[in-house]
Amino acid sequence: MFRRFLGIVLTILLTAQAGVLFAAGDPNDSEGSKDPAIFTRMPGFYISVYEEKEFDKCEFPITRDYKMETVEGHYLWIQYNANEGIKQPGGLQVIRNYTNAALAAGGKKIIEFEDGGMQNVTLKKTKGNAEIWAHIEAGGGDNYSIHIIEKEAMRQDVVADASSLAGSISSTGKASVYGIYFDTGKSDIKAESAPAIQEIAKMLKADAKLKLYVVGHTDNAGTFSSNVTLSNSRADAVVKELVSKYSIAATRLQAFGAGPTSPVQSNTTEEGKAKNRRVELVAQ
Repeated sequence: MFRRFLGIVLTILLTAQAGVLFAAGDPNDSEGSKDPAIFTRMPGFYISVYEEKEFDKCEFPITRDYKMETVEGHYLWIQYNANEGIKQPGGLQVIRNYTNAALAAGGKKIIEFEDGGMQNVTLKKTKGNAEIWAHIEAGGGDNYSIHIIEKEAMRQDVVADASSLAGSISSTGKASVYGIYFDTGKSDIKAESAPAIQEIAKMLKADAKLKLYVVGHTDNAGTFSSNVTLSNSRADAVVKELVSKYSIAATRLQAFGAGPTSPVQSNTTEEGKAKNRRVELVAQ
């Protein structure tokens, strides 16, 4: 869903009369590099440095005295250098091009300032729960750089195994399961959830007497009633997956949606919200 949103943003930006209109790469581009999905480049520039990470953090200046906002998610850092022979733009021209493109796409300028001869701007685009942050720094015209974070919670790649889940249920009566994924506002289980669900099934098959409440939990984004409904639908989807794909008897499982009523961390941070969006297995 988030990637589809980025595609929409790109379409809007490419139609903006902002001067940043050249999407094609350059023969001098660093190997494996490419322009970000949300911006093209200034004409006549090539990518000299390219760094992309699935998940990292970046600090974005939000005031002139460098108060910073730390944002986590998909990370991208690109440095552009001017090809020989082009008419080099001034730093302010670069900054204004990117600012105008972002504003045309419904984004907003957080802060623009000059520091040591370098022009800086922090931009932000929000749609629903999705956020894109960008910081552009431009100097004398021969190069400029962009940091972009597509804000998102880290995907949980390591999941508890069957024995750990069983041990938690034995000692506390419940076990939290991370690594079960749904698109925002939906209850269809995503394919990358398979490892976590396989461990639940393995635990249930190892103990034929074990019966569970499968409890869905959400963060506090959205209305209370919609979150209760969503959490129940997601819990029910997990039950159906265990029954249909792993031959677990339906009589051993009961779905329940707790919505946002039982957070394990504060919902004031993205990390806390990610922890609160979970499935719990509770012994019946």
